[in-house]
Amino acid sequence: MRKLLLALLWLCATTTRANDLPAPVAQALKGAGIPVAATALWVGEVDAAKPRLAVNARAALNPASTMKLVTTYAALDLLGPAYVWKTEAFANGALNDGVLTGDLHLRGGGDPKLTYDQFERLLRQIRARGIREIRGDLVLDRGAFAVNGADPARFDAQPMRPYNVAPDALLVNFKAVTLQLIPDPANRTLTVAMEPAPTNLDLVNQIKLGNGNGCGDWKERLRADTFSHGTTTRLVLTGVFPQSCGEERWNIAVMEHPQFVLGVFLQLWAELGGSLTGGVREGMVPADARAVGVLPSPTLAEVVRDINKFSNNVMARQLFLTLGMEAGRRPANTDDADAAIRSWLDARGLGIPELVLENGSGLSRRERISAEGLGRVLQAAWRSSVMPELMASLPVTATDGTMRKRLKQNGVAGQAHIKTGSLEGVRSIAGYVLDKTGRRWIVVFFVNHAHAGAAQPAQDALLEWVYAGRGT
Repeated sequence: MRKLLLALLWLCATTTRANDLPAPVAQALKGAGIPVAATALWVGEVDAAKPRLAVNARAALNPASTMKLVTTYAALDLLGPAYVWKTEAFANGALNDGVLTGDLHLRGGGDPKLTYDQFERLLRQIRARGIREIRGDLVLDRGAFAVNGADPARFDAQPMRPYNVAPDALLVNFKAVTLQLIPDPANRTLTVAMEPAPTNLDLVNQIKLGNGNGCGDWKERLRADTFSHGTTTRLVLTGVFPQSCGEERWNIAVMEHPQFVLGVFLQLWAELGGSLTGGVREGMVPADARAVGVLPSPTLAEVVRDINKFSNNVMARQLFLTLGMEAGRRPANTDDADAAIRSWLDARGLGIPELVLENGSGLSRRERISAEGLGRVLQAAWRSSVMPELMASLPVTATDGTMRKRLKQNGVAGQAHIKTGSLEGVRSIAGYVLDKTGRRWIVVFFVNHAHAGAAQPAQDALLEWVYAGRGT
């Protein structure tokens, strides 16, 4: 009861002085129809004990993808920038003249970036061991992470969007295919190329090529549906694609994890001259199975860069569960990851009573943190040994990642490392700004409101204000 009372008092002791807002920020919020009460701001120098600006700073708000800063900093600090995941292959049976009379086992270690190309490297290792024909099954060991069977449509009723793919210990190519749409106006046709091309996935292209000069949001004019036919899935594409768009890429999540791994395996294995007579099933690697391949992932520092620069939700969720796994939990679930992060925060004197974690990526309606809480995390990160890796992972204003197109014609261009967040009703920014006098600042700005989509001018105005040195 005493802890609960202290937490409530802490949350209530928040600064709500709207008059402290910089005038350009207040004006932009007013123009967007966003009340100050729906925002939270925290601005302070990286090494200052007190913030320069704090408005609603202790209110627990949805941070969207800026929550990735907590997950990635925790991972860098706990695991080290050189940490790697491993995907392993094992043979169980006799091998004679290229024929394995038995099963091939693949054991996933949670690699967030086991792409199509990387997966092929693992299969090449297996072929180099002399295995050509597998007279048995492909057996998948996915036991590092708990499989919760969550509905991929639960978040926003878009189950085929790649960002809704659930974590998996053996996540191949983000469980998604890339469709290359190639219009041929002269012949009034549209060719669709697919990579990877799982052997158990049939592509049926019924998209028509449309006239007109506008391209716009071309994906909204297309539809993808899947239908099961025994052991095969049919992907049917319909709609009208504007020829004025030129070539475009469309990423779609398809099939269940085991079937997708099987399909990609069969495609690549055949290209390597191999064959598989059995099917796919799940199971642990037998103790007497012998190793025939191991594939290390890119380093954690590289993975964190991809997560933050491009706000990759699937990779962030893989990393989140990895923290639970490395804390000694197998199979690791979200509660294990939550406990690992909270223990880490407490050990560093960063207890955040209002913190709510669901998957560590910010792709959540439940996750919560305060602007002050995230600001304190960023201050601790600045003082840590992994500061260079975390800083380098953040998008740079007007330069790359999710900040590539923002603030191009402004002095703050190239001077701020900012993580962005975006959900329906949520817009957020958090990161570091180097002002024109050479002082480094931490900026956190959350907006939770129906008009949040119009909040970018206000958030950009805050970055400009800090860069100009008006916060001193």
